[in-house]
Amino acid sequence: MKNFIQKGDSITAPAPAGGVTSGSGVIVGTLFGVAASTAVEGELVSLATVGVYELTKPISTTFTSGGAVSFDIATRQCVAPGSGKHPIGAAIEAAGNGSTTVKVRLDGVSTTAAS
Repeated sequence: MKNFIQKGDSITAPAPAGGVTSGSGVIVGTLFGVAASTAVEGELVSLATVGVYELTKPISTTFTSGGAVSFDIATRQCVAPGSGKHPIGAAIEAAGNGSTTVKVRLDGVSTTAAS
C-alpha cells in the first residue's frame, strides 16, 4: 500500500533535554523507546519501541513476572506504576530487591503519565 511508511519497531527522534546514552530508556513526547546510540540534546537518535530490554531500576523496587512496569522521567529508571509515571510494558521475569535492572517487554504504544 502506498501510504505505508515503516514497521515502527524503531523510530528516529531528537534526543530530549540532557541527551541519552546507548541502551537507556527515553521518553520523547508520549513515545517511549530504548536509545540505540548515545546522543546529545536535539541530535537525532534511533529508538527501539518494541522488544525486550534490560533496563535500570531503583535497587529497592521489585517487579513480579508479568507485572506492569512504568518509567520515571526524572530518574530515567523503571518504576512501579503510580501517579506521574509512564506505563511502558511488563516485566518478563521477577526483579527483586537488591537488583538494579528489570527485563521489560515494551508495549510499543504511546504513553502518558498516570494521574
